[in-house]
Amino acid sequence: MNFKSDQSEIQDYLNDAANFKGKCERVYLPESVDDIVKIVKSANSNRKKITVCGARTGLTGGAVPQEGLVLSTEKLNKIIKISSEEKFAVVQPGVFLSELNEKLSELNLYYPPDPTEQNCFIGGTIATNASGAKTFKYGPTRNFVQELSIILPDGEMLNLKRGEVNAKNYILSLKTESNNVIEIGLPKITMPKTKHSAGYYITENMDAIDLFIGMEGTLGIITEIKLALIKKPAKIISMVIFFKTESEALQFVKIVRDLSKKYPGATDKINARGIEFFDKNSFKFVKGSPGLIPKNTGAAIWIEQETTTKSQDAILEEWITLMETNNINVDESWIALSEKERKEFEYFRHSVPSQVNEYISRNNFRKVGTDTAVPDNKLEEYYNYCKQTAENSGIDYVIYGHIGNSHIHLNFILKSQQEYEPAKQLYKQMCIKAVELGGTVSAEHGIGKMKREYLVDMFGEEIVKEMAAIKKTLDPKLILNIGNIFDPGIFN
Repeated sequence: MNFKSDQSEIQDYLNDAANFKGKCERVYLPESVDDIVKIVKSANSNRKKITVCGARTGLTGGAVPQEGLVLSTEKLNKIIKISSEEKFAVVQPGVFLSELNEKLSELNLYYPPDPTEQNCFIGGTIATNASGAKTFKYGPTRNFVQELSIILPDGEMLNLKRGEVNAKNYILSLKTESNNVIEIGLPKITMPKTKHSAGYYITENMDAIDLFIGMEGTLGIITEIKLALIKKPAKIISMVIFFKTESEALQFVKIVRDLSKKYPGATDKINARGIEFFDKNSFKFVKGSPGLIPKNTGAAIWIEQETTTKSQDAILEEWITLMETNNINVDESWIALSEKERKEFEYFRHSVPSQVNEYISRNNFRKVGTDTAVPDNKLEEYYNYCKQTAENSGIDYVIYGHIGNSHIHLNFILKSQQEYEPAKQLYKQMCIKAVELGGTVSAEHGIGKMKREYLVDMFGEEIVKEMAAIKKTLDPKLILNIGNIFDPGIFN
């Protein structure tokens, strides 16, 4: 089994995309389940902390160690099986999402979860219940996870298949491979009616597998994943539509959202699979623009829709009519007429968050950016609150995000380290406002080590303690990903 202990060799494992930094003694690179079991059993016996990490593309410090050992899943990188007939894939956690998508495309298959960062590991997407643009139509990663193999903190193996084990009256019983039964009490909480990835997913009669999706490495180490797939869409219409004001853009989003929900699954009617938003400040971070951005643009939205060869032209006409009805200048909009152009639009969409992250890393700032979502009927109120709060601060910012899910990323663009603390306080205000409106403090990135206090703001201290008790049940010696989701002091 390979490992690294020279500090000069392990620096890449000590930070993530948010520029959160840490330290550790040694990095293990297991190549098999047996390797992981040996590491975990030894660490458990010696009460040695383990941080599980993947591609380290996260934005909350979840994969960054604060002490002890790192267990990297990079060598557990096999695509074990893809079934075109039954539409599923079985993979190890260290498979890149981009690699899986490439293989599936060759087989005319498609995996709908679409995190903005394609160079992430599949295991990381399970750990955070990742999502992205196409979550508007398909939902998050959770909706496509069928089976998980998990090594618990004591080295026991747990195999979960969706539909086989459910909680009863907030009590969940798990049976390990060695027939050890673990009974877990679940807190009685209500999940927000929004896209959500903050703390453990819990409902009264929940499927056991859902507890381990979004657990951020705190309950076990995922070694094998079975994912549901769909048939690759025949055709995709892609557009970037420009607006003079943000209010006009938000109103059009509402219209498109309502139409899309009216005809779920349709390929012959307006039915967006993704609706993304960019404010005017975002365009400063666009590289290689595929077209001319109109003067006096106040906002833009990027939309994709799946269709067929037969219905493509008719659907495009429907979109154009809808745009004209809402006083949108079609000639100034970008409409992809080829796969090459669609890819360029997709690059445009991805360039804003990637360039923001690059700016933060280049200037050695820690990221301060919301990952909040609110109910659809509260979107405009929340957007205006966040924008006005940022404007009043005098700190530069950009707003972009998965607006179809009423999910906003407001990122402060710091000019100096002195702006960090004021920006962090404003971030907290935005999180509290999202909760007041019935939303979540984290819609897709998880809590990690950077957002623990906001989880308490959302659920309250007692509920968070009950969540922490779940971890203590499965990890009584507290060795696995300590610091993620919960402040370590909660276990004292």
